[in-house]
Amino acid sequence: MAASPGGIPDPAIEPLPPQPAAHTPEPGSDSRAGRLSFCTKVCYGIGGVPNQAASSAIAFYLQLFLLDVAQIPAAQVSLVLFVGKVSAAATDPVAGFFINRSRRTGSGRLMPWVLGCTPFIALAYFFLWFLPPFTSLRGLWYITFYCLFQALATFFQVPYTALTMLLTPSPRERDSATAYRLTMEMAGTLLGAAVHGLIVSGAHAPHRCEDTELPGWVPVSPDATHLYYIAATVVTATYPVCIILLLLGVKEQPEPSGPASNKGLSFLAGLGLTIRHPPYLKLVISFLFILAAIQVEQSYLVLFCTHASQLHDHVQSLVLTILVSAVLSTPLWEWVLQRFGKRMSAFGICAMVPFAILLAAVPTAPVAYVVSFVYGVSTAVSLLLPWSMLPDVVDDFQIQHQHGPGVETIFYSSYVFFTKLSGAVALGISTLSLEFAGYEAGACKQAEQVVVTLKVLIGAVPTCMILIGLCILMVGSAPKVPSQDTSRQLSLRR
Repeated sequence: MAASPGGIPDPAIEPLPPQPAAHTPEPGSDSRAGRLSFCTKVCYGIGGVPNQAASSAIAFYLQLFLLDVAQIPAAQVSLVLFVGKVSAAATDPVAGFFINRSRRTGSGRLMPWVLGCTPFIALAYFFLWFLPPFTSLRGLWYITFYCLFQALATFFQVPYTALTMLLTPSPRERDSATAYRLTMEMAGTLLGAAVHGLIVSGAHAPHRCEDTELPGWVPVSPDATHLYYIAATVVTATYPVCIILLLLGVKEQPEPSGPASNKGLSFLAGLGLTIRHPPYLKLVISFLFILAAIQVEQSYLVLFCTHASQLHDHVQSLVLTILVSAVLSTPLWEWVLQRFGKRMSAFGICAMVPFAILLAAVPTAPVAYVVSFVYGVSTAVSLLLPWSMLPDVVDDFQIQHQHGPGVETIFYSSYVFFTKLSGAVALGISTLSLEFAGYEAGACKQAEQVVVTLKVLIGAVPTCMILIGLCILMVGSAPKVPSQDTSRQLSLRR
């Protein structure tokens, strides 16, 4: 069957398969308008809190932990971060393949993957912060558990995010559910960074260097390792609590069976079509640069404050300022998306550019707090925007290609694959640059070359990557948001 090029098929020419007279509503939804209840949206958002809390603690503190507590050389830390991110990226198409081939169970097709991965992710996260008694193979220990965490988190996150497509046929309600999810995930990010940071702050207190006469390397205090164990336990405990709420509050809608000619794509065939779909290709390439810039900024903020400025005492407050402003600005950005469109909202990411350079040039406390606030606001839209645009891209693909169920997992898994791969390359290269600059693990004072390198990583590198990503995003036209009727018809084919 043929569809009009780049547009919505004409019902007179392209009749859709017969539809049931009434669609059976799922609990928590309004069958007349495809609306989701407040409780459903909140519970759906809560499901993403544990992964974001863990990822936030890792993003802000893992590098510092490996360098100053585990005292692994910077080259090995670069290898840990790179291999872990690559394993996460490589797991995405594998997760998409298996999820695409999975059958629907009593709890749905995607929900069993979320529930099954949860206990193993929690264990992998805890042992990632464990300090083994041996020293020669510590790098291998952290590579193993970082890869396990990233791989398991992928098998959790791909079906969890793809679940958006199976909650409701309404584009507006999907955007609303996405906003709730991202708001709760921002809250999880805040929880992870705040709780973890407040607990381990004593491990990196200034007196650690003042109480020793050694000019360089300083031994690790046993209290530091205990503080990291406590922080890891607290974050780990969020997994069972939040997943139970997700299971109780969210019901995955059944996928109505279509005719035999409308079977879903195989994963490899679908992947080949998705990466050749122009709107998807533009979305992926642009956010490769933007999200990699955010990861670099997050990873080096704590190191920058500790070793390249006099902001050590402000680290926890700066991190909290970033995350609180991100959480509070997410509903505002959702309103901007609905009012002015998604392409216009992308300009909010530009706010980060001048302030990143300002922090590197003038690393004082007042400037740092202003930069942290703007950075949080800009981060909120950079995380909300791709997940709001991706459902529109999936619908645009479905309109043009007329394929059945399973396409959404291919899109979501491949998108996460490419963004994680870009983050792996960016973090691996940037951490390796610290090794070349002469970073000393556990040292109280770093060389001037290290200070300059940290300033470049916190200012010039994110700035260039954001500008490149925005230029790519603004080229060409965005996919059209399908009408309510078209979205309902697409939903019935899934």
